[in-house]
Amino acid sequence: MFRNFQNITENLLIADTSPPKGHWLFNHLLQVVRDPLSFFNYAREYGDIVPSRLWWTPVLLLNNPNYIEEVFSQQNRVFMRKGPIFRNNSKLLLGNGLFLSEGKFYHQQRKLAQPAFHKQMIASYGEVMVEETNHVIANWQDGQECDVYQEFVSITMSIIAKTMLGTELDAVAANNVTIALDATANRLVNRRNALFLVPNWLPTPSHLRFRRAVKQLDQIVYNIINQHSTSEENQGTFLDLVLYAQKEGSQITLQQLRDEVINIFLAGHETTAIALTWISFVLSQHPLVEAKLIEELQTVLSRRTPTVADLPQLRYTEAIALETLRLYPPVWLLERMALEDTEIAGYPVSKGTLVFASTWAAHRNPDFFPEPEKFNPSRWENGLAKRLPLGAYFPFSLGARTCLGKDFGMMELVLLIATIFQNFQLRLVPGHPVEILPSLTLRPKHGMKMLLTRR
Repeated sequence: MFRNFQNITENLLIADTSPPKGHWLFNHLLQVVRDPLSFFNYAREYGDIVPSRLWWTPVLLLNNPNYIEEVFSQQNRVFMRKGPIFRNNSKLLLGNGLFLSEGKFYHQQRKLAQPAFHKQMIASYGEVMVEETNHVIANWQDGQECDVYQEFVSITMSIIAKTMLGTELDAVAANNVTIALDATANRLVNRRNALFLVPNWLPTPSHLRFRRAVKQLDQIVYNIINQHSTSEENQGTFLDLVLYAQKEGSQITLQQLRDEVINIFLAGHETTAIALTWISFVLSQHPLVEAKLIEELQTVLSRRTPTVADLPQLRYTEAIALETLRLYPPVWLLERMALEDTEIAGYPVSKGTLVFASTWAAHRNPDFFPEPEKFNPSRWENGLAKRLPLGAYFPFSLGARTCLGKDFGMMELVLLIATIFQNFQLRLVPGHPVEILPSLTLRPKHGMKMLLTRR
C-alpha cells in the first residue's frame, strides 16, 4: 500500500531544543569522535532540528527531510560553503575544484563540465565500463581469495581515466593515486578524532606523508594535462572540454586545470568502488537476494555481455544498487556553513552556524523505510524513489550541488553488478573483520576479503 509521505513530513516537529546531553567542555565532540554514525543516527530521536556545538561553534543537526531540502536546495546560496572540517582537511588535495568552490565561480565550473555528463555522452561510456570490468575479472581465479575493494578501485579508476580524461593509467600511477586517497582518508579520520588539532603547517609525520602523496598525484595529473595539451584529438571528454575552453580564451590557469581534473577523477572512481564493495558484502549475506539477481541476469542477458540497452530490463539489479546506497551511502555526511543570518522553518540560524545532514541517518528513518536496518531491494519496486521527499534519500547529495555524475554512477553500478555477478559468486572470507570507517567516504576499514567462485 502506498504511504502518504507528504502527511508524514508535515506532521513532524519543527524543532526540539532539548538535545542529548554532552560534555561540559567538548559538548558532543566526544560522541562524534567515538562513533559518528551512531551519534547522527540516534540524534534523530531528539527532533527535526537538534542544536548542538562542536567546541564553540554552533551546530544544527537536520533530521526532517523538508528542512534538509530547504537548506541544501532552496537556501543553497546561503549554505553554499562547505564547513571547515571538510575544507581544512581536503583543500591541499582538492584545491578550488567543484567540491570546494562557491558562488558564481562554482556555477561556471559546473556549466563547463555538464556536457561531459550529457545523457548521450554517458550512454557512450557503457562499453568502456564493461570492457574495463572484464579486463580485471579475467585475471580472477576460481577459489581465489582477494580484497575486492582494491579490485573495484582498479576497475573504476580505469573507467574514469578513460571516459573523463581520455587516458590510461599505468600500474605506478594507479598505485600513487591509491596512496593519495589513503593518506587523505587517514588524515581526515585522525583530525576528526583529535580533540586538539595540530596546525597544518607543522611538519608532523602525518602531514608530511599527506603532502608527499599529493605531490605524487600532482605529477600524474600534470603529465595527463601536458599530453592532452599537445594532442589535436578531441574525444569530448571532460578534460577535452576544459582544455578547449582554455584555448578559446577562458581564464583557466594550469592550477585550476589541475584542481578540476583531481576533483572529477577522485569523485568519479572511489565512491563507485566503495558502493560495489558494500554491494558484494550484502549479497554475500543475503543468498535469496543474490539468487533473484542471478535469475534476472540469466533472463535478460543469457550469459552475454551487458549493454546500455539492457538497463531498462535490469530493474532488480538497479534496486540492489539503490538499497545498498541507502544502507551504505559512500558520502555519509553533508556539512554546510551559514554565510549569513537566516531561518530554517522559522528556527533562527546565525551566521557561521554549521549545519549537518547525515545520509546514514536519513536513510534509516522508519517513517520512509519500514524495517530500516533490513536489506530489502524489493522496497524500491512500485516507484518508491519517485514518492520519497528529496531530503529522505540523497546518496548523490541534492540541490545545486547534486553530483554531476549521478546518472554516470548509477549506470556504472548496474553494468558492473551485471558483469561481475553473472561470472562470479563472492563470499566473505570467514573471520574477515567487516568494519565501517566513516572518513571522507564510508570505507571498509579492513578492505573486503572475499572468496571468488566462478559460476
